[in-house]
Amino acid sequence: MSNGLGLEGKVAVVTGAGGGIGRGIAVEMAKAGARVVINDIGVSLEGEGSSTTPVEETKRMIEDFGGEAVINTDSVSEWENAQKIVQCALDSFGRIDVVVNNAGILRDSIFHKMDPADWKAVIDVHLNGSFYVSRAAAEHFRKQSSGAFVHMTSTSGLIGNFGQANYSAAKLGIAGLSRSISLDMARFNVRSNCIAPFAWSRMTDSIPAKTPEEQARVERLKRMTPETNAPLAVFLASDAASEITGQIFAARLNEVFLFNQTGPIRSVHASEGWTPQALAERALPAFRGSLTPTERSGDVFSWDPI
Repeated sequence: MSNGLGLEGKVAVVTGAGGGIGRGIAVEMAKAGARVVINDIGVSLEGEGSSTTPVEETKRMIEDFGGEAVINTDSVSEWENAQKIVQCALDSFGRIDVVVNNAGILRDSIFHKMDPADWKAVIDVHLNGSFYVSRAAAEHFRKQSSGAFVHMTSTSGLIGNFGQANYSAAKLGIAGLSRSISLDMARFNVRSNCIAPFAWSRMTDSIPAKTPEEQARVERLKRMTPETNAPLAVFLASDAASEITGQIFAARLNEVFLFNQTGPIRSVHASEGWTPQALAERALPAFRGSLTPTERSGDVFSWDPI
């Protein structure tokens, strides 16, 4: 029976689908009628090791309700492998209609102690991986004059967070990548949008919970299961969202947010041009009340999910 989303028979690649948010999206895509390529290399949160157990479990979950899925274990962090991921969809199902760029790792460290290797590893998976897989699918989307990208950004990049310069830079870069894709590929009826997901997962379970108050808050946060992000991803991939592109959304338990995007908010003019002293004396006072505060994601989303 049609659910009105227009995903029946379409093919979706979901990276990082061995668990967490990616698994939730892959399962929900299959429930909506899509055939799914489950991509995951089965590494730890830090990007180490390898196991096929997570993707095999996702595949079993999909097949248990009659869905169709195949497994791919190529890494998104290399261009050649990204092409193999897309080719897996073509070889298995004959087409590709949706790419969900969800794969990610964490290498958190305060900025002045961050190892360049940890910077590169996170950028390679999140930002380069999103580019590589999207670019590999783009030619097929162009030829068929249809396609949808859903990328995972983060409030760590959109707003800010401690100890995540690599992750924040990658996630804000993904927002820019998505915006550019939406502009460049609009002529081919290809859409590109971002989700900043909120979920209790292995990426958030290090939140301190020592006091009774902290423990109570963690228990409330645990209600934000990874699966609560899946409906938004499926909607953005579907024909029901055919008019939406270049946007950034967030899913937070029962809340859905639309983010604004960077643009000028104040201006000052000097007919004679500017000097450093004039900027200090005239521009700064005019701008001071509109400066963006240096906040963390938790400062902006300061209320518990309901």
